[in-house]
Amino acid sequence: MPRDEGLALHYAARAHANSVPGATWLEVGAWCGKSAVYLGAAAEPSTTVLYSLDHHRGSEENQDGWEHFDATLVDPVDGRLNTLPTWQRTIAEAGLESTVLGLVGPSQVVAAHFAQPLDLLFVDGGHGVEVAWADYESWTPKVVVGGLLMIHDVFVNEADGGRPPYEIYRAALDSGRFVDEEATGSLRILRRVGT
Repeated sequence: MPRDEGLALHYAARAHANSVPGATWLEVGAWCGKSAVYLGAAAEPSTTVLYSLDHHRGSEENQDGWEHFDATLVDPVDGRLNTLPTWQRTIAEAGLESTVLGLVGPSQVVAAHFAQPLDLLFVDGGHGVEVAWADYESWTPKVVVGGLLMIHDVFVNEADGGRPPYEIYRAALDSGRFVDEEATGSLRILRRVGT
């Protein structure tokens, strides 16, 4: 996540936390914890809790042979990507272990058992068609009226990035339940206005 997008994420979340203290937030797609630090730092002063959800095995584009593969994140025991230890260190070093709570597992499985309404949802999980749409359909109904929906890697120009984040962003707007609040780079921030 570029710094300008991370700061926009942080400032929007902090402003929201000030108006809704003690809320529940969730990010889908934690990777190594960078966005969790931006959001967690915004949540902490207001006693808001951020659940940071990831299976920690990487998306398609993070696998060996793809552009964003990082061999240092491969578990030497089983040979698979495992970003959980890096995520844990990131959160600990930021002093956010009481604010940012990790959830490890598949997004759809966790969503089916997660009943808490969300005041903020940040979607930055897998960018494949099925995965992105499953995240959107599983989690956006849990966002309360007045809550924020933040979507990362929204590229209007198809040559700049994958289509699914843009498509779910458009679906949120077209649903009439969300309106645009802000855009910085590939980050889109929407507010839920209807049921």
